[in-house]
Amino acid sequence: MRVLVVGSGGREHALCWALSASPLLDKLWCAPGNPGTAAVADNVPIGATDVVGLAAFARDNRVDLVLPGPEAPLVAGLADALDAVGIACCGPTAAAAQLEGSKSFMKEVCEAAGIPTARWERFDDPEAAKEFIRRRGTPIVVKADGLAAGKGVVVAGSEAEALAAVEAMMESRALGAAGASVLIEECLEGEEVSLFALCDGAHALPLGAAQDHKRVGEGDTGPNTGGMGAYSPPPRFTEAMQEEAMARIVRPALAEMARRGTPFRGILFAGLMLTADGPVLIEFNVRFGDPECQALMPRLMSDLLPALVAACDGELADFDLRWHPAPSIAVVMAAKGYPGEPVRGSEIVGIERAASVPGVQVFQAGTELAPDGRLLAAGGRVLTVCATAPTLRTARDAAYAGVKAITWPEGFYREDIGWRALSR
Repeated sequence: MRVLVVGSGGREHALCWALSASPLLDKLWCAPGNPGTAAVADNVPIGATDVVGLAAFARDNRVDLVLPGPEAPLVAGLADALDAVGIACCGPTAAAAQLEGSKSFMKEVCEAAGIPTARWERFDDPEAAKEFIRRRGTPIVVKADGLAAGKGVVVAGSEAEALAAVEAMMESRALGAAGASVLIEECLEGEEVSLFALCDGAHALPLGAAQDHKRVGEGDTGPNTGGMGAYSPPPRFTEAMQEEAMARIVRPALAEMARRGTPFRGILFAGLMLTADGPVLIEFNVRFGDPECQALMPRLMSDLLPALVAACDGELADFDLRWHPAPSIAVVMAAKGYPGEPVRGSEIVGIERAASVPGVQVFQAGTELAPDGRLLAAGGRVLTVCATAPTLRTARDAAYAGVKAITWPEGFYREDIGWRALSR
């Protein structure tokens, strides 16, 4: 098969790495890719949101399957454009991608399907939103309705923080059009877990679970980020909890999307809160998480490619995947300044040393090569150092040994990835 992966982050490097091992693979491209994906795929200089360019490349190069990594091209209609030229895409149509593209749409689907989720209100007027916050009190959650690259959620512990979030999103437009409308939700209590499922429109196959670390600082302090690390599987998320989440959240969502005439195909990411009453949906995403994907791919024993094909062909009903029981952990190394404006252009040395640590795999994200071949930081989240081992503690130790083998003074990382599971 001839396969095109779309995106340039650590998630896409992990997907290319996993796909490159498939005996079914003849050719693998990544658009636009990064220096890490170049080791396992041919990079193509087409932006991830250039829907027309991606569809033309796929047509001209007789691509059999396209796997989008980020959500933006899916919301922009990449799957629809590929369908128009007869190419399979393991991702939802633009209409189905509204599960992530519009948080209010996602909530409407939940209400129609009876999916447990936080109580919510949508606001187009900032003054009405502020009055609601003053009436309801805190803690409370303020969310941009549109796509905000993982930065559109503020869990406000004080009224001042919640009001500032509304002003930043709706009045200052810090998130652009994404914050023109906001959702204000009750603040759920419990632990967050990311559950992934591969969907063919009617059936869903579990793709494993992970626990992300969203905040930039140790002990889950500071502003939200796209994710500073993850581990898989989360010990508290039992097989029984996973089946409950599939039965009460994932499968009802698939049924409701099919009822609406917009069946969902691709990877469905259910962000869950494990409450005293069981798993409750925080939000849906329409693709793998980052860095959860980097933690999951090293645990996958089965060939990923046939599963993606089965999802596109509507044949997941009797499909199964095997997973290594050994846990994995992923530690993100970010450029100083992130999640604000990151410092760019600093040199990174020692990835090969890190990868020589037993059980360690390094995935690149915001990197670029200088003309003289040096590896430079070119984004916020720059590397993900992953490790698998017989226990989460030994996996954590191996991952941090890999991190410490990398020389990059302008980078930083959290030193407590996995702390919830390891503190028990």
